[in-house]
Amino acid sequence: MKQHFFWISAYFLLILGSCKSLQEKGNDQFLSGQYQYAINTYTQILSGDSSNLEANRVIAESYRLSNRIEKSEPYYKQLVEKEPSFDAYFFLGQSLKAQQKNAEAKEAFEKGKGYTSDEALLARNQREIEAIKLAEGIENYWPKHELVNYKELNTPGADYAPVLSEDFLYFTSGRQASGIYPATGTPYTKLFRARADGLKVDVGAVQALPEFKNEEGLNQAAIAISPDGNTIIYARGNSTSSKDLPDVALFVSYFRGAGFTQPIWMPVNEDETWWNSTPAFSPDGSELYFASNRPGGFGGIDIWKATRLANSDFGNPVNLGPTINTPGNEMFPRLAADGKFFFSSDGHPGYGKLDLFVAEKNESGTQVIRNLGQNINSKADDFGIFFTEYPKAGFISSNREDGVGDDDIYFFEDKTPKPKIVNVLLNVYTKEAKADGTQAVLPQTRVVLYGSDNKQQGGDFSNTNGRVRFTMAPDSDYTIIASRGGYFSKSIPYTTKGKTPDPTTLVQEVTNITLDTTIVLDQLILEKAIVLENIYYDLDKAEIRPDAAVELDKLVKILADNPAIRIELSSHTDSRSSDAYNLDLSQRRAQSAVDYMVSKGIAADRLVAKGYGETQLIIKDAKTEEEHQTNRRTEFKVIEIREQ
Repeated sequence: MKQHFFWISAYFLLILGSCKSLQEKGNDQFLSGQYQYAINTYTQILSGDSSNLEANRVIAESYRLSNRIEKSEPYYKQLVEKEPSFDAYFFLGQSLKAQQKNAEAKEAFEKGKGYTSDEALLARNQREIEAIKLAEGIENYWPKHELVNYKELNTPGADYAPVLSEDFLYFTSGRQASGIYPATGTPYTKLFRARADGLKVDVGAVQALPEFKNEEGLNQAAIAISPDGNTIIYARGNSTSSKDLPDVALFVSYFRGAGFTQPIWMPVNEDETWWNSTPAFSPDGSELYFASNRPGGFGGIDIWKATRLANSDFGNPVNLGPTINTPGNEMFPRLAADGKFFFSSDGHPGYGKLDLFVAEKNESGTQVIRNLGQNINSKADDFGIFFTEYPKAGFISSNREDGVGDDDIYFFEDKTPKPKIVNVLLNVYTKEAKADGTQAVLPQTRVVLYGSDNKQQGGDFSNTNGRVRFTMAPDSDYTIIASRGGYFSKSIPYTTKGKTPDPTTLVQEVTNITLDTTIVLDQLILEKAIVLENIYYDLDKAEIRPDAAVELDKLVKILADNPAIRIELSSHTDSRSSDAYNLDLSQRRAQSAVDYMVSKGIAADRLVAKGYGETQLIIKDAKTEEEHQTNRRTEFKVIEIREQ
């Protein structure tokens, strides 16, 4: 971005004896903003007198004011050696910083402190020192984005600030130039367009802007097009004609009927002597953002916002404030649809000159500024971001090394590898438990799959083979519920964790993993006693032991899976004590079991505790301990099935 964006500073030069006429020429060139011509003239003076301070000063300032401060280092070094001042050290530091000579830059800024007591200058100087430190910790905002020079579109001159509108890419270029811009010695720029589909540009059919004619002998740059395509705003200026405007200003053209109107000066410029450029519309077209050096800002160039009025004009511009704007330069704004604000700045911590930044809100709602990082930015100027697919793809502009020409257009894409997809196909087989201990296929069983969030993710009836198939995700937890009339419903947990391969080891884009599981249902028969195995009590005790609790938890689950049933839980003893004692003990044990299940969330009205003592012996003449244990049992039976 070596041209088109700088204002002319007044400067007084001393006229020295033998070189008086040459210095007068160079002085006039410098004061009129013809910085490259002034550099050429004063270089001739330095060839005969390398220690000429005025020549070094003018060349240094000319490079700085034409945004080539990195080339000013040797000239500012001459000044700090012979006539040290705060300005000389400060601008030397900026020149070194632009070349990423950070240690030397910091030294220059530190030395500059001794040449001023102005608190504002010292604060700005300290900000530069802190920025160097902060730049060392910058992380890439989009780690997987890759930047590529659009070589087929670029030329040896300037090409920058592309925007996409209605299948055309509009941009600024020095091709087909009709003159040389004296400030930089590079061709004047015009506006062009080419057909485009996202990042794909028809580079063989670039044409000069057809909506209205480019003017000759000045710069036309940084175009903005409203979302509806009916308004074009661009920056125009740098004419050498004394009859033209003194500085860069925003011009607008409207679509009216058969075509666009002749561009006119916008009232939002306010003053002809102010520099206004790099316009951009908000996504809905209701706001215009642009850069300006008008009074009331926080530094050299600030970003301002104007809101569209009812008559389609834009109201009084408002400065975006000190979070975005700095004592340096901010320009090339771009508001994204999600509220993130992108812009270029040389005042926030970065890698050299203009870097691309984003302003976004953190978790607490405070706006913070983030450098986009080294995969997007460089030590040169990086600016003019435009998204073709937010935030995955788009364009930026840069004059970094190894480009095709001056400013070049680059495109970026998110190169995050597509994740390998693993589908888990689970076959659920439904079976029933037979009285002889075998299992048989149980078709037409309703099977439902629930995720860890308890939301249903699938459901169907098992086929004639007793199979239902579900598609599941890797590393996830599920619950499967099977139900059929005349059978106890059953729910089982199922996890795919640890059952699938690591996606990073896969070659194919999609891999299917097939797994199997079986759910066995028991018949639900009223008044049929079912023995609960392994329910033990201590001698002459009714308290629930930990091992008995494990078994009772299984019954709790059956009741939870079958909310319509009501059961009787019974306890039986052997015959080795009195009838009365055994009856009392069994009742207490049955009640303890019921109380335990109530404590686990089962409604008390669904449970009946019944102690039978030794009245229902399985082996009436038990003699061995094994036979007595068979008689000492806990059972349950369904005594009611309630309507749901």
